[in-house]
Amino acid sequence: MFFPSTAPAFCIYMNCEKHMRGVVGIRENLEQRAEELALYLIENRTTVRAAARQFGVSKSTVHKDLSERLPLYNRGLWLQVKAILEENKAQRHIRGGMATRRKYRGE
Repeated sequence: MFFPSTAPAFCIYMNCEKHMRGVVGIRENLEQRAEELALYLIENRTTVRAAARQFGVSKSTVHKDLSERLPLYNRGLWLQVKAILEENKAQRHIRGGMATRRKYRGE
């Protein structure tokens, strides 16, 4: 594998801060994005899919930001997001049934 940076290949996977330049800036951006996603989800009481569409990132990125990164930075915000995610999870079978109904009714 070819890595264009000067950091050894193992540091890219292991996040060795002494070898990687700009890691602090990246972490700040991730923290900021996680908080913005959380605030959007709380204010609009929306789904992960809708938040991903709004921010132009994948569903897995939104889920990782909200479930793994956010608890490390802002626990209070994470608890609010967690409640919404659990509510969405409880309702997903209903949403799926309604979508199937609309599909076969031609709506």
